[in-house]
Amino acid sequence: MNDEVDYDLTPDQWAVLKNLRSSTSRPQRMNRFTIQGLIALGLVTINGDVPVLTSNGRKVLIRGSSCLLLDLAA
Repeated sequence: MNDEVDYDLTPDQWAVLKNLRSSTSRPQRMNRFTIQGLIALGLVTINGDVPVLTSNGRKVLIRGSSCLLLDLAA
């Protein structure tokens, strides 16, 4: 059984996931509505006042990055 789910994320949601992937860089200003949508999907959580990727969010970002590259090549 495959527990991975394809997410149909908006460009803004992809941008937030990419921005959150590096915990060492200072996060840019992000849309609260976009972050709330990612929290609802279980891809982002709040640690203190800072949004962070969940392990599922990292998997989606890694898996989605290759799918995005394939779309660009087509």
